[in-house]
Amino acid sequence: MHKDDCLFCKIVRGEIPATKVFEDDSVLAFEDVSPQMPVHTLIVPKNHYDNIADSIPDDEMGHLFNAVRIVAEAKGIAESGFRVIVNTNDDACQTVHHVHVHVLGGA
Repeated sequence: MHKDDCLFCKIVRGEIPATKVFEDDSVLAFEDVSPQMPVHTLIVPKNHYDNIADSIPDDEMGHLFNAVRIVAEAKGIAESGFRVIVNTNDDACQTVHHVHVHVLGGA
C-alpha cells in the first residue's frame, strides 16, 4: 500500500535515491538529508500510513520500533545514547505525511 505522491513511498520504491542504513521486508531506514545531529536516521514502514495516529497494525508498529535498536547499533550510538522522535501532523512539525521515526545521536 503506497501513495503515488508520497516522498517516502518513492524512496521505498527506489524512485528517489537514499543512503540506506537498514532494510527488511517491512521497514527501510535511511539517512536524513537535513541532519539535526551527527547521526540522524529515519525509519519508515514500507506500507504507507500518514502518521502514528493511523490504524497501524500492531505487528507493523512493533517492527517499526524494533528497528530503532538495529539502527542505533548500526550507527554506533546504542551504548552512548540516542533520541527517538515521531512527529504527528502539522502542529507537531511533521513535514512528510508518511509515518517515520527519527533516530538521533552522536555528540
